[in-house]
Amino acid sequence: MVEIKTDTALDAMRPAGRVVADILTAVRAAAAPGVRLSELDEVGRSVLAEAGATSPFLHYRPSFAPTPFPATLCTSVNDAIVHGIPSSYRLRDGDLLSVDCGAAVDGWTGDAAVTFAVGTPRPEDQRLMDTTRRALEAGIAAAVVGARIGDISHAIGSVGRAAGYGIPADFGGHGIGRHMHEDPSVPNDGRPGRGFVLRHGLVLALEPMFLAGGSGAYYEGADGWTLLTADGSRAAHFEHTVAITDDGPRILTQP
Repeated sequence: MVEIKTDTALDAMRPAGRVVADILTAVRAAAAPGVRLSELDEVGRSVLAEAGATSPFLHYRPSFAPTPFPATLCTSVNDAIVHGIPSSYRLRDGDLLSVDCGAAVDGWTGDAAVTFAVGTPRPEDQRLMDTTRRALEAGIAAAVVGARIGDISHAIGSVGRAAGYGIPADFGGHGIGRHMHEDPSVPNDGRPGRGFVLRHGLVLALEPMFLAGGSGAYYEGADGWTLLTADGSRAAHFEHTVAITDDGPRILTQP
């Protein structure tokens, strides 16, 4: 069931989005060669605690998961696409790190992700990041009243396909509000003019994921959570929580 939020609810979602933005800023500042992924998760926990927020990621267990998620961040390195569990792995110069996080404040949820290079970026990684970020921007621009979910999907997918990147078919954006994952789902590729009609008050988490190798194929890691590219190529992931309004898209997870 798709929930349309009131204007009061949209305003109430903004504090959670602001906490998410603060977490991503703090984690990015802390990420450096030699830093453990588990240490970045501690940074996220600290920001949550200081804001009086909770993590919708911690102990989350969807139907596909063998165990509850044990952290407040998803930290996906290099060929990991999404859902990477923070571990004792120490970051290295040139690693490509995707960080996905959420926050809940007063019963409302925000969700966002960013990918960045640790230390010195490779030119091919910079292109992948720039393209994925541009796809998110295209998806947000398509999130207007009267358009359809397929218009967002087409906008995102067109950017990725034009660059020759792979798009994992089974993962994409979603509705968000009182719960982290709500209807409708938002594929990262699709045909325009199809799907649910966008209305004022609909809130979506848009999150393009592109794979450098050109194939959208992936496999599930041994931890039951991490998704990795089948060809070992690198991946990028960007996400914002976006409200559709009569005045245009409103990004709730920007700083």
